[in-house]
Amino acid sequence: MSPILVRPVREQLEHDRVIRLLQTKFRRKYEAGMNPGAEQNAPVGSGATAVYPDLVLMSQDRGHRLQVVVEVETGESVNHLEALAQWAHFSKVRAPFHLYVPGGMVDVARRLCEDNHIYVAEIWSYHTVGDQVRFTLVHRNREVPPVQPRVRTPAPPRTSTVTRSSTSSRTRPPARTAAPRKKMAARSSKRTKKVSAARKQKRK
Repeated sequence: MSPILVRPVREQLEHDRVIRLLQTKFRRKYEAGMNPGAEQNAPVGSGATAVYPDLVLMSQDRGHRLQVVVEVETGESVNHLEALAQWAHFSKVRAPFHLYVPGGMVDVARRLCEDNHIYVAEIWSYHTVGDQVRFTLVHRNREVPPVQPRVRTPAPPRTSTVTRSSTSSRTRPPARTAAPRKKMAARSSKRTKKVSAARKQKRK
């Protein structure tokens, strides 16, 4: 129930009756949670941004993904304040929004949605015949719902795990000095002198 609306007791009883009938109807296909009256059993969202439509329909698989949100109104609650306080928020949920209103309030509900730019996937009317409540689909929006923009936070800069060593830190092999070459040349010259001296002695 909207926090700005206090329905007469008779209307509130009729409102909660319609919710329970819809829950029984949808239970065959969905997991149906309901929020009759002031109860908050099945939230959509979490924290301060959570909303509590009259019916929350989720898939029956393990993921329990949200499929449809349903809001039931009575004659007193189809008004401008209710549209802004409830319908506008339900239309922004990432699931189709279905609105159920009394048969005589269909045109008013359509006009409120158009004037306030509220996207409703389906509008249903209901009326009571004896002890039975009959539902009729009166409007189906085939347009693509507006996508709510997501605020993306910039990714932190990537830091490379491989650090390249600077040219100053690279160890280069020591330069070869000319000292070993001089020693080798001196040894070779000594050998040649000895060989030449030995040859001279043989000749004598």
